[in-house]
Formats: sequence, structure tokens, C-alpha cells
Amino acid sequence: MFETLFKYLNKQISSPFSEQELELVKNAFTPMKIRKRQYFLNKGDICKYFAFIVKGAMRQYMIDDKGVEHIVHLGIENWWIGDRESWVMLSPSNYYIDAWEDSELLLITRADALRLLHELPAFGEFVRSLDERNSIATQKRITSSISNTAKKRYSYFINCYPDFLERFPQHIIASYLGITKETLSRIRKQGFQK
Repeated sequence: MFETLFKYLNKQISSPFSEQELELVKNAFTPMKIRKRQYFLNKGDICKYFAFIVKGAMRQYMIDDKGVEHIVHLGIENWWIGDRESWVMLSPSNYYIDAWEDSELLLITRADALRLLHELPAFGEFVRSLDERNSIATQKRITSSISNTAKKRYSYFINCYPDFLERFPQHIIASYLGITKETLSRIRKQGFQK
């Protein structure tokens, strides 16, 4: 499990972690296996862990007052998942996070992440890089959702996240894009099949 994390981390930084540093990283993470449909986080709970997905697929969503699910994040191997606001502020989460497939995760607490930031400059470099990429992706998603047609949003999605098409059903992808599954079905019939 840890080899996947180590490869991922070393790809994100300018010079690789030493064996000693990797041992500190390993000691900060806890392995967890989660079954399909099992919850990693429930609404109202405090997100005590952020998870690196070693294997599997996860989704983060909220349910509105009408009972409609709204997907805010999807993740597969080499992605991170957790409610960042709850994890940082220790506040009750507004989200559910569950496994869409049987998954293997490596969990880190906020205290352990802060300790690694303090002890390992390379981990700080990794977190800054991750934050920058996350901020850019979030900005692009917001811009797309307020200015692009459903067809353009789907086109962008299949170009950026082709692996998601194989892992998540159409209704999950439609929710992530902020469109109905009927609209997505119509778009796909118009020639946007992978």
C-alpha cells in the first residue's frame, strides 16, 4: 500500500524523499479498507482523517432539502478525499463520503499532517503543489459550471478525467457536472461517447 503513496509523493516534488523521511511519512498514515457503499464520513461528523486512495473509487456529496444528491468530488487511485473544511476547522461536515467500489485507503490526521509539514520540507513542497493544483481545478470547475453549456462541461470532463467514465455510472457523472442524467444521456447520444 505504501509504495503507491511513496511513488505518488516523489512524483510531486523536486527531489525524492530519503528512506528516513519515507519512514516518517509511513508512520503518519494508517491503512484502511472500506467496502463498496460503506461510509468514510457522514454528514454531521467531524472529518478526522484525509484519505489517499490506493485502490478503489470514492465520492463526496451532499443531499439538498428535496433529497437530491449533489456530487462535489470524485476520486480514484492516487486521489485524495476528505472534507477539508471539517478537517481543518474541526466542524461538523455538510457532506457524505462513501466508497463507490471496494477501496484501500491511507489515512492521515490533521495533527500528523502538521507534524510532517514541520519536520519535512519536502512534504511542505508536496502540500503546496497539491493545494495549488486543487485551487486551479476548483476555479476551472466553478468557471465552467457558471459559464459553459452542459455539452462543453461534459467535453471538458471526458478530456480531463477519462478514467472516471469507466468507474462511475452516468447519474453520478451527471450530478458532478450539475446536469440531469437525461441531459447527459442526450449529450452522449449526440456523439460524445468515449
